[in-house]
Amino acid sequence: MQKQNEWKIRQEIYHRLNVDHTDDLKSVKIQEVPEGQVLDYAIEYFTNDQLGWVYPSKSYVVAICYSLWLTKDWGGNFWEYLDDPDLLYGNDPYFVPYSQDKGTYDCIINSVGLGFDQRLGVIPDVRKYYEEEFMLND
Repeated sequence: MQKQNEWKIRQEIYHRLNVDHTDDLKSVKIQEVPEGQVLDYAIEYFTNDQLGWVYPSKSYVVAICYSLWLTKDWGGNFWEYLDDPDLLYGNDPYFVPYSQDKGTYDCIINSVGLGFDQRLGVIPDVRKYYEEEFMLND
């Protein structure tokens, strides 16, 4: 089995073993933003951790982070991860793969880059969940 596919196996195992999640969208108050503000909120998430649960902006940020970290941890191609419809395990109804909204993803990535400071904004929280979901600290 290729190392690249191991992430999906780990993600599947995690979700079969853990049915309750701290970031379950069914149990939090979601703020939906108008289409014209999605980019602004998404970009701000990279430096501000006080925005709350703003969707679909947060979905773009999580997908970018996951794709970047999967590339580093498992190899493979960033853009292929970002375009995987199962990237967020079907848990995020706001997530869209890259090929379905290249413009938004490209604007966010062009604004923050892929070398963004991972100590700022919501990125540490996203990283914590990523490590939990892929069982990287077990």
